[in-house]
Amino acid sequence: MGTEIERKFLLSDDGWRGGVNRSLNIVQGYLANTDLASIRVRICGPAASLNIKSMTLGAVRSEFDFPIPVPDARALLELCERPFIEKTRHEVAWAGNVFEIDEFLGENHGLVVAELELADISLDFARPPWLGREVTDDPRYYNINLVTLPFRLWR
Repeated sequence: MGTEIERKFLLSDDGWRGGVNRSLNIVQGYLANTDLASIRVRICGPAASLNIKSMTLGAVRSEFDFPIPVPDARALLELCERPFIEKTRHEVAWAGNVFEIDEFLGENHGLVVAELELADISLDFARPPWLGREVTDDPRYYNINLVTLPFRLWR
């Protein structure tokens, strides 16, 4: 069984931009969403995947990720609810960890969230100066919820 341990943060400033090692464009859509799990299709740069994730609130969730051909992902996206989640994912290394910073586009333009995957929920990590308030337990920041209530409508 796959388990994801991920913490989400807002950013306090743009200081992270100077440390970007790699950036990838991502488009993803949701094929299904129940009280127990979501099924997502994603094109991330030159690769694509089908992902099943539990709807558990918090840092620890079940997650299963299966690579699929990009043409299949494009066809599956046509079956997904709109709007798609569109974002640029920037990877920034800091003190032995890699933060994934998602800069959202489209309907969620203006939202920027940092994610850190951990091997264990109890692991401590160095906080970069640009890391802001933690939003791991706030469901508004979950990608699945940004489809039904995009960031542009929060204001």
